[in-house]
Amino acid sequence: MAAKWEVPHPGDFDSLLEWLDDSAERWHGKRQFALRTDDGIELPWSARDLVYRSKLAAWRLRRLGLQSGDRLLTWSPSTPAVPAVYYAAMRAGLVVVPLDLRMTGDVIKRIADKSDAQWIAIGSGLDAPDPNAAGLDHFGIRTVEWLTADPSHQSASQKDEGGLDDPFPDDWEAQVDSWPRPTRDSLFEVIYTSGTTGYPKGVMLKHGTLLSSMEAISHLLPAREHRTVSLLPASHLFEQAPIMFFGMGIGADILYVRSRNPRVIFEALREQRVTTMVGVPQILQLFWAGLEREIKRQGKDKLFNRSLRVARFLPYWSRRLLFRQIHHQLGGALTLFASAGAYLPPQLQDNWERLGVVVIQGYGATECGPASATSEQDHPKGAVGKTLPPVEVKLAEGSDEILVRGPTVFDGYWKDAEATAAVMDGEWYRTGDVGQRDGRGNLVLSGRTKNIIVLPNGLNVFPEDIENALDDAGLPQAVVVETKPGRIEAIVLSPDAPAVVTATTPALAPPKNAEEEKALRARIAPMIKEANSHLSEHQRIDDFRIWPEADFPRTHTLKIKRIDVQKWAATDVPLAFRDTE
Repeated sequence: MAAKWEVPHPGDFDSLLEWLDDSAERWHGKRQFALRTDDGIELPWSARDLVYRSKLAAWRLRRLGLQSGDRLLTWSPSTPAVPAVYYAAMRAGLVVVPLDLRMTGDVIKRIADKSDAQWIAIGSGLDAPDPNAAGLDHFGIRTVEWLTADPSHQSASQKDEGGLDDPFPDDWEAQVDSWPRPTRDSLFEVIYTSGTTGYPKGVMLKHGTLLSSMEAISHLLPAREHRTVSLLPASHLFEQAPIMFFGMGIGADILYVRSRNPRVIFEALREQRVTTMVGVPQILQLFWAGLEREIKRQGKDKLFNRSLRVARFLPYWSRRLLFRQIHHQLGGALTLFASAGAYLPPQLQDNWERLGVVVIQGYGATECGPASATSEQDHPKGAVGKTLPPVEVKLAEGSDEILVRGPTVFDGYWKDAEATAAVMDGEWYRTGDVGQRDGRGNLVLSGRTKNIIVLPNGLNVFPEDIENALDDAGLPQAVVVETKPGRIEAIVLSPDAPAVVTATTPALAPPKNAEEEKALRARIAPMIKEANSHLSEHQRIDDFRIWPEADFPRTHTLKIKRIDVQKWAATDVPLAFRDTE
């Protein structure tokens, strides 16, 4: 029997089902998945429970007529029933096509059509999606709760849902166990990208691809007790690989939270006594803003800021003592936050680390999994770390585009050979990102190849570099565009615009009249000047405009739709002079 908190090597497994079976044996019924609702903790499942529930769902899926190779759409808020349905699909030989709750109806319809799916496993509750609104009323629909329910405990509504009396023969479980098992070469899921162009592409991921991604993650997450609150959609690889799959394998306790209300999330952190968090920088910003509001409400902001200045000279354990009241609000055990998916402002990382929470950041994509990351022992600001085995990373000659090769790289886009060929250079995946190595060998991101602005003098400008400088200057919500040849402008939201829109932090309305706009421009102008002072001459911003709506147009993954912003900025407007001081 493996020692407690030992990390199993994902390379030793032939499928994710084997990984589940090992976890069920390794952790002896330990709670690993649960859901926090307004009524308390529900579905406190172990990996062994997940084995059983996945078999129930697999049996039901086959009874509904789904056959090996069929695609199954999943569209649900996060709940332990979702991974159970994923494992059920593996048992039944199905290909999972997860949908994000924030996808528009048009995108959902395109994905459904392209995947040739006929069935949806859907979530329930007030925050559940509506398939009819997306034009999917002709699909076969079952809830994830119905699929995973114990036959002897199904509610009347669950029994009626499928119009079935749900008979299970005495040997049903033995029959499920006798079905062919997947291998590392078996296709598990097709994850559709965010689709900033309006035409998302389906990334095909095999069992071996995900196991290799987990092998890379094993170099980051230490072998110790991990308790986490999952805030990322279960439809994303960034949730699946490190939390749902790898986290389960190392004995983590994973609590799903439906609400995005900061108060409810903080309560969940305390109840869970969370030790480790995985998320995007927006979550870190949301938490930090919540802490600052509470500190200001208590009238302790001056003391807090003074303590932050002192903390940089202290070891981490002393920082945690200095801010013990804040840590109590976070559950008292949070020591590690893994961030990826977007630019992490160095100041935001520094703020959390002064509290005594190590922040590591990584880089990767759905197409190639995790490619590089900093570590708990070495977490410099402004870099995304060193390459993670078994991955290889190199910079293309002449362009410095980041190329990735290895077993974590996907097998192509679903039914789109042309799109696949466009991003593959032999065995190397062309990420479209540009980077460089710092003096210590860490990867530093510069921008996207497709977003490059080529000035009339031939110099290249990466909008992301300028946007990062604006973020550091206090303007995190900005898009940099070239409005005329050689003219660089920033399209911005108010400095007070929330990083994440929630019920308690709603979108901030734009100026209502010329007087309000003038006042807002007076606030923003010094920030533009501050950002310019840290940029090379050819990168500097000529002028800025205030976006006329409460928020930028965004994809379901909250990425700004640059094309829409660029089209708006291309209209003729009076041009301001350039500040050359």
